[in-house]
Amino acid sequence: MTTIGFLHTADVHVATFDRLVGERAPAADTVHDVRVDLLDSARRHGLTDPAIEEGIAQSIANLERQGADVIVCTCSTISGLAERPPAPTRPPVLRIDRPMAASAVRAARRIAVVAAVESTIEPTLSLLREESASAGTDVEIESLPCFDAWPLFERGDLDGYHRFIAAHVDEIDASYDCVVLAQATMAPAAVLVAEPERVRSSPIAAVEAALAIVR
Repeated sequence: MTTIGFLHTADVHVATFDRLVGERAPAADTVHDVRVDLLDSARRHGLTDPAIEEGIAQSIANLERQGADVIVCTCSTISGLAERPPAPTRPPVLRIDRPMAASAVRAARRIAVVAAVESTIEPTLSLLREESASAGTDVEIESLPCFDAWPLFERGDLDGYHRFIAAHVDEIDASYDCVVLAQATMAPAAVLVAEPERVRSSPIAAVEAALAIVR
């Protein structure tokens, strides 16, 4: 049986990714490791904090012990560290936002990046620039953050969080032909906006890419 492992920094992702995998590969199994502390450390100390890489390594090892054939890091802030080439005995690690970024740079001329936490912005911008260079595309990328939404998420008001983000996206100038929702938690906002066709989010694309790796 195929097993997809997930490294999360929020408990809310567990049910979401169980559902997404179940819809696309009912025979597949899922295992999860939730490390809220890793995002907290990144926000307080930056990605150079050695405790973050140590925690990622611990999580990957834990998911491997649980039988993961491929691991998805669902936190855009730390996923760049997680996808570094693993030890030969470890399963491949996919950063959640790479498939989304690849899709965005192929489809757009101007990309607006919306993030609700500051620590996510630079990793997302760097990834989009990397994917644009790899694809040979000339894309304008700009950060248009939505920091005021995050307190709603922290209070557990997910409906308010998603509606706040959707309202923010609807205010973004139409000259941006693609809006990237930088965090997996933001994905439900994509169906609330006036023009969902210009919005890219990461969860579905990442699950499909992970399943493609192990099939």
